[in-house]
Amino acid sequence: MNTPEYLSIIENIKSEIKAAQYRATIHANSDLLLLYYDIGTVINEYKTWGNKFIENLSYDIQVTFPERKGYSVRNLKYMAKFAARFADREIVQEVLAQITWYHNIALMDKVKTAEEHIWYANATAQNGWSRNVLVHQIESGLYQRQVLVDKVTNFERRLPSPQSELAVQTMKDPYVFD
Repeated sequence: MNTPEYLSIIENIKSEIKAAQYRATIHANSDLLLLYYDIGTVINEYKTWGNKFIENLSYDIQVTFPERKGYSVRNLKYMAKFAARFADREIVQEVLAQITWYHNIALMDKVKTAEEHIWYANATAQNGWSRNVLVHQIESGLYQRQVLVDKVTNFERRLPSPQSELAVQTMKDPYVFD
């Protein structure tokens, strides 16, 4: 069974299996992030009950689902922060579910605004950044260099075309020696 036709069929089947596994992983990640968002929303609704509410919730979930991880007090607090940062569930489903929960935790720890969080989430999904690369990009100020520089310069209005583009690109991409 080493004919070219058979080998072609095997390669097609292998690529279909890999594609299906990838789609299943993405779908599972999306569902998990939406679950975390929904849990965070509930926590935020009852935050007036205090920290004991989160502690008891964590304990009860872990007792009910002992084989499941990710429901520690700390992680539940991240879920609440996640839900508080994004009022629109659709943003979570469409944009933030493209990256892992641990990427989103890094973003919650490292960036201050929802706008910046979404920008980095899109960049991570487009470029396939690992969590460490994402943190490096945040610490090196990529958002400020790529997005905010457009908001603070008037090069395009004041300089002729070739010079304005060169000035904008120079401001966007300063030397980062690390």
